[in-house]
Amino acid sequence: MRIEKLSKKQKLILKFGHQKKYQGYNSIICDGAVRSGKTIIMIISFVHWAMRFFENASFAVCGKTISSAERNIIDKVFSLSDITSFFDAEYNASKHKLTIRNGEKENYFYVFGGKDKSSYSLIQGLTLSGVFFDEVALQNENFVYQSIARTLSQKNSKLWFNCNPEHPEHWFYKDWILDSKGENKRKSFHLHFLMNDNPILSEEEIEKAHSLYSGVFKQRYILGKWVAAQGLIYPMFSKNMITKRTDYFGDYYISIDYGTINPFSAGLWVVTDKCAVRLKEFYFDSKKAHRQMTDEEYYNELLRFSEGYSVKSIIVDPSAASFIQTIRRNKKFSVRKANNNVLDGIRLTGNLLKQGKILINENCKDIIREFSLYCWDEESKNDAVKKEYDHAMDDLRYFCTTVLQFNPNFSGKKTSKKASYFLDEKELNEYY
Repeated sequence: MRIEKLSKKQKLILKFGHQKKYQGYNSIICDGAVRSGKTIIMIISFVHWAMRFFENASFAVCGKTISSAERNIIDKVFSLSDITSFFDAEYNASKHKLTIRNGEKENYFYVFGGKDKSSYSLIQGLTLSGVFFDEVALQNENFVYQSIARTLSQKNSKLWFNCNPEHPEHWFYKDWILDSKGENKRKSFHLHFLMNDNPILSEEEIEKAHSLYSGVFKQRYILGKWVAAQGLIYPMFSKNMITKRTDYFGDYYISIDYGTINPFSAGLWVVTDKCAVRLKEFYFDSKKAHRQMTDEEYYNELLRFSEGYSVKSIIVDPSAASFIQTIRRNKKFSVRKANNNVLDGIRLTGNLLKQGKILINENCKDIIREFSLYCWDEESKNDAVKKEYDHAMDDLRYFCTTVLQFNPNFSGKKTSKKASYFLDEKELNEYY
């Protein structure tokens, strides 16, 4: 893709940090929809800016985790001809250090993960000429501000932020984006992206993306809005997702949300090459039964529940350590601790429901009931679910994040093509 094929906003990213009219800005913020064409152009502009104005300087590349930063940023450096045609790059994975050279000039880019409060200690002591924050809304506030502090002593340092929208009470939205739109005290150049700002996407691809999301995730990741989560968590669930059939064949799994005082919920699933079907369920509410069950009693119920099926794996609530040990001790089933990232799990589960890849047998009354009651906590200042009517919902989410997410028939993951915008040296010099 030639420069003239870039969108207006993508061209502004390339200009940032290079043209004199942007020298008054200390940072650039690009937020908005997924696949809107902001990250790739930011990487290109960030690297060219660093290599043009600095020598033997240190920079930071920060993601939610080190692995996500490596995947989203570092890997792209080596696949973009707009970088590799101008510079030589070498990555030391053990030190998380990227070295980029142009002749005898070289600069150093250190990779950090900023997902929690303890992460900020890793970046202390460094002096940085710039920081690239990828998915900044997913990073810890203390870590971000500690990283920014590392640049304060460096002349002409700049900050690069990108993210998809989150809750409107999020610290980054209130402290940076709203401020950049107001008095601009932070001197931030703010660009808000929608999918139409990415000229690579066809109308069909944009329409497909719209069809994959619903509710708050569509508002944020497709429409690019910083909105609060409200209402039903899975509003897309409908009668069309309830089946009478039981004659499905494939791999069988059981997902479990463990409870003693709270309900215990288990679902038996069959995974075919087209969909995953909840064939039956076991749901025990100790409050209604006026008694609690032990781990051994639950295990005996599990034996009866799975009778007649060759179960590939049991997926269990990771906090249920004693019950997991009970299953392992009996050596009949393979057992796995569930992936318990709530928001990522809800988003994945919602997408699979929207695509019609999850079906529920009509006899699974409890999960059908919970679909109509499972809600966001609208009183919370963060994205949180109401801790009620969530037991079958949790075992469903465990199944999706631990089994379906890694099944190629459900993940939709394809080998990415080599990305390139084919900027030649003459065009680049003229453009800057």
